Amino acid sequence: MAELATIARPYADALFKAATAAGVDLGGAAAWVDELAAIAANPQLRQLADNPKVTADQVFAVITGVARSALPDTAKNFLRTVIDNGRIGALPEVAAQFRALVNQRNGSSDAVVQSAFPMDGAALASVSEVLEKRFGRKLNLTVQLDESLIGGIRVVVGDEVLDTSVKARLEQMKAALVA
Repeated sequence: MAELATIARPYADALFKAATAAGVDLGGAAAWVDELAAIAANPQLRQLADNPKVTADQVFAVITGVARSALPDTAKNFLRTVIDNGRIGALPEVAAQFRALVNQRNGSSDAVVQSAFPMDGAALASVSEVLEKRFGRKLNLTVQLDESLIGGIRVVVGDEVLDTSVKARLEQMKAALVA
């Protein structure tokens, strides 16, 4: 079987080209693609889609029924194509690749900020400003709580990691003492 990224690439490229040609808001398109990917990642839905007794129309109806927002025609056409080609399992990877294409066009990147404590809006804005200067591009921040950090933050931008957490500093001290 081909690698999932290889399967997903033509779908992400085609969706990106269709969305830009139609003048669709790419941020909105990324939101509904992410929502479809989250639905498709559900093991029960995958089991339903893999059942030979279930038709493509039934799978489509289930997915559109579960979606929180009304899907535009572009989303419905895209979803039908994915279902008809039996590629429901590739939707999470399609969403990741589509978001990467949108970020590339906008000159931005997705960033995950892991914090030991919840961050308020002012703290997040301050961190965002510093991180954008550090990484040299606009960042789309997502915050995750990770109590194991003890304090500080850990930021992941693509394959780059900036770890200023207490946990990381303690591990550095431990390594220095053991060496």
